[in-house]
Amino acid sequence: MWQVLGRVLGVGLLLGLLVPAGPVAAQTTPAAEAAKLPAAARRAYYQAAFEQRTAQLYAQLNLRASGLPLAVFREGLVGYYNLRPASSPPVLTLIDFSKSSQQKRLWVINVEKAKVLFHTLVAHGKASGADVPVAFSNKDGSEMSSLGFYRTAASTYIGKHGLSLKLVGLDPGFNTNAESRAVVVHGAEYVCEDFVKAHGRLGRSQGCPALPVAETTAIVKTIKGGSVLYLHGPAGTGYHSRWLNVDTAVQAYAGLR
Repeated sequence: MWQVLGRVLGVGLLLGLLVPAGPVAAQTTPAAEAAKLPAAARRAYYQAAFEQRTAQLYAQLNLRASGLPLAVFREGLVGYYNLRPASSPPVLTLIDFSKSSQQKRLWVINVEKAKVLFHTLVAHGKASGADVPVAFSNKDGSEMSSLGFYRTAASTYIGKHGLSLKLVGLDPGFNTNAESRAVVVHGAEYVCEDFVKAHGRLGRSQGCPALPVAETTAIVKTIKGGSVLYLHGPAGTGYHSRWLNVDTAVQAYAGLR
């Protein structure tokens, strides 16, 4: 990715058109600035602007120090721009299930304000593995987590775990049975540091991304309303998605669609 970034960034620097750093840049579309450029240079400019903004956000949010790899953040951001309707919150939720359940592996980020709103623990499905999940499924009754992009429901509900939020899976073959499987965001007593200290890992769900009880209400209220959630898994899972198309994400970022 850095080789691509270096190549396209060089074009942008020569043109003198790269977007500025800081939260305001997340709300600025470069389309007007590049509209008069030749087609090839315009495409390179849009790509450079997107890659630069990704690198800026990653550094500004201090995500490396908090344990989120740049590659995972970039994938989530690509999906965010491909999927986010203008009416939904400018919020991206990232879950990195390539990490141990003992680590805080969920991030809720306001992309426009360039702010990490939450960084906390999250449980995976009991049949996906013990501490680090290794298996994932879209099948009913599997009790496994499901990889990919989701959109959150418009409103919350009160279920057997209290305040909960339904998820709509957007990746056929990977998570589109989320609704029939009742894969939702909810709180659970087994998602806490005390459980980790006692058992060497978090407790596990039936496939839901379960949260610490004390943080559930705030997180659910923040991400409801059609925001994008990306659940990333370890290498070798075979996951692929149309929502990881960089060209269409760059067009959305540039305000071209």
